[in-house]
Amino acid sequence: RMIEGTSIAYIRLNEFGAPATDEMRTALRDLLAQKPTGLVFDLRRDPGGYLNVSIDVASQFLKSGQVVLIEKDKTARPQEFKAKGGGLATDIPMVVLIDAGSASASEIVAGALKDHKRATLIGVKTFGKGSVQNVHTLSDKSELRVTIAHFFSPNDNEIHEVGVSPDIEVKMTDDDIATRLDPQLDRAVQFLQTGK
Repeated sequence: RMIEGTSIAYIRLNEFGAPATDEMRTALRDLLAQKPTGLVFDLRRDPGGYLNVSIDVASQFLKSGQVVLIEKDKTARPQEFKAKGGGLATDIPMVVLIDAGSASASEIVAGALKDHKRATLIGVKTFGKGSVQNVHTLSDKSELRVTIAHFFSPNDNEIHEVGVSPDIEVKMTDDDIATRLDPQLDRAVQFLQTGK
């Protein structure tokens, strides 16, 4: 949607599920057709999802070949995942909203956009879930999850148990929630309108 009374577009992603790639492209096309001057990308309370979808989503905002994340296994041998190119929103000024509920794939995208100075992050530090797990089903049908690698942002910052810190910290209080105020979104609009 366009934020009422502004020329700023707002897009929220609830999870990085299989449909997210196409849904993001459709939403971005619709919004960019309205010639916004800035974009707020809301990843608050987004628990993550598929790694490949996080690459697809980040690719909408980054230039082809820019590193989205680095995966390291126990040998610390890094594997880079890069933006695919063809992104619809690689130039528009943008803010990403994050909070303690932003985890996994949402931290990958937020970390990449921050490290490449592609977006300003506003909110509070993210959850800190940056591990790759293999799932083994045991004979009694229970599952054993084994962590085999960790994710790092393009600037080699570990995500797991660290999280991604905002560029501008803005907290939400219980009063804000109760009265349906959103100081984080308000700050994002202010930043996009004034540049500070």
